[in-house]
Amino acid sequence: MGTSHPDSVARVMQSILVTPPSLHLPPAPAGDTADLLRQLVDLQRQQVELLKAQQATPEERTRAFCRRHAAEFADVPAACKRAVPALERAYLALLSELTDKLADDGPEALGNEFAVAEFLDRFGPRLVQLGSVLGQVSQVASVAPADGV
Repeated sequence: MGTSHPDSVARVMQSILVTPPSLHLPPAPAGDTADLLRQLVDLQRQQVELLKAQQATPEERTRAFCRRHAAEFADVPAACKRAVPALERAYLALLSELTDKLADDGPEALGNEFAVAEFLDRFGPRLVQLGSVLGQVSQVASVAPADGV
């Protein structure tokens, strides 16, 4: 167990050094890559369509809605367009009645809880419901052809 000679250690170390084996991966089949790229393009097209749908205006959504059901309900947009003026008059008449009531009753018209409750019972549901109906009918009427009046 003596000392070893530096040259012999170097020779042993040189023989121990091992280079890593080279990896030869088979190339990916060209058909698989092309198929994956086609799928990726299809997915991107779908994403674009979804983004377009999300950014569509209410009128565009209503127009698409009416187009989907045009075979069965082709005349509905024009009928809505004809109904809007009557609904607007009814809505304005209700607003006029409401404001007249407040003007007639004076500054204390809504001065207590009972008066507020009575006022809301009398005008609230009709005003909200008529406003909602007017909004829905007006939205469908907005996509009616110009000659549909």
